[in-house]
Amino acid sequence: MSTSASAFSGDGNEVIHREVETKKGEKTSDLDIEEVYEVARCAGWIRENNFKKVSLQFPDELLVDSASVSTRLQNLTDATIFILGDTSYGSCCVDEVAAQHYSADAVIHFGHACLSPTRRYPVLYVFGRRPLDVPDCCEKFRQLFPNRDKKIVVLYDTIYLHAVGTLRELLLKSHPGVVLSKLKDISTDKTETEIQDTDIQSTTKCGRNFTHGQNAIEEYSMFYIGAESLTLTNLIMTFNKCQFYTYDPETKKGRMETVNVNRMLGKRFRNIDMAKDAKIIGIVAGTLGVADYLEIINRLKSIIKEAGKKSYTFVMGKVNVPKMANFLEIDVFVLVACPENSMIDSREFYKPILTPYEMEVACNRNREWDGTLLSDYREILPGGAAFVEMPEKMEAMTDVSLVTGSLRTLGVNKEDAVVKNESAIMKRNDMGVVANVGAADAGEFLKARTWQGLEEKLGETPVIAVEEGLSGIAVSYSHGKPEAS
Repeated sequence: MSTSASAFSGDGNEVIHREVETKKGEKTSDLDIEEVYEVARCAGWIRENNFKKVSLQFPDELLVDSASVSTRLQNLTDATIFILGDTSYGSCCVDEVAAQHYSADAVIHFGHACLSPTRRYPVLYVFGRRPLDVPDCCEKFRQLFPNRDKKIVVLYDTIYLHAVGTLRELLLKSHPGVVLSKLKDISTDKTETEIQDTDIQSTTKCGRNFTHGQNAIEEYSMFYIGAESLTLTNLIMTFNKCQFYTYDPETKKGRMETVNVNRMLGKRFRNIDMAKDAKIIGIVAGTLGVADYLEIINRLKSIIKEAGKKSYTFVMGKVNVPKMANFLEIDVFVLVACPENSMIDSREFYKPILTPYEMEVACNRNREWDGTLLSDYREILPGGAAFVEMPEKMEAMTDVSLVTGSLRTLGVNKEDAVVKNESAIMKRNDMGVVANVGAADAGEFLKARTWQGLEEKLGETPVIAVEEGLSGIAVSYSHGKPEAS
């Protein structure tokens, strides 16, 4: 919801008055707390595993219920319960870093989740429950798909998992070929087990799995149950060759999505081409909890170096425009985050922000762009479904940038550069193009700047007499000494 917030206001004066987006959840009634947050299930899980310290992670909109849930679990178990509020990164990920600060034994994650795998802690997911009018949803589904033989995959937000069993029974009556997806890594949930089908081929993307036999995924249409969100955007970009339809349970409206996927793919491809032009790459750690984040950072460093570029690693918590604008020497950033938070539209940022997959497309000659987008970086690691090995020798090759129209070189030959003192002697290749000897580093960038920060100049600054400064508060300074009250 949008609320009005003012800062530095006093004596009738308002310095700043702006609209900010805040999330304020409604408090759940005491009668519904037990069911919505599955308190009995959580308590049973704690007792069964004999956990002594358990952290409860809530997103901002559910913090209003955190005290009630914590008190109930404290009364039902012998464990010490504490609440994680503001998460280090996205609230959809398990905040293992904050849990480690309190030496927790386990984490219970409440609310929407991206279902990214973790390594440090056992995790119990409690998605919560939002009402879903199943008969109305089925009716809108039949209106959107009058052809009963059409191939359709049903996807849904995690908060509607509780209703998918009933939904499946009603949909199969009119559309026997419909495929209902299941959430990954929730095999102990009863509803999850009921919707599994044994078939030949299956696809797992964005924390969801579904079977599609011998048919190609492009032959299916996607029907998503949920509101507009990062989850929906991620699904549309991942399955960008499929037509998407949505049903919003809040408004009870079903529609065909008309997102211009080709235009969005064009923007992503432009970012890839800009990464090929880039000399200095910033690797941003957007998660410290998702499994294998260190492995992908090390792989990015390796392929960037093989491509003849420099890289720097940043850990800055939640990404925003002011933070990223502090590093003018960086040409492009690559964000290592969970699938739902890695595909950022960087229009407001000063430099493009790529996913690890897009960075590899820019640097790895063995991987070609085919319009596919992979938001889960674990797929491109060794052993992953989309892993592609780097060439044994990254010989320098020259082509034309589609962004600047100038020649550029990807890769580096060590014998092509002989550095003597502070000057570089560069050989030309057979095409008469000067060979690339690697990117300039941040130190060279700093030397070229006209302002390089404050200088001490010890002993050079003259001593001057102390003068009376301003007094008061930021909204209204006064000159001279403050009057005696």
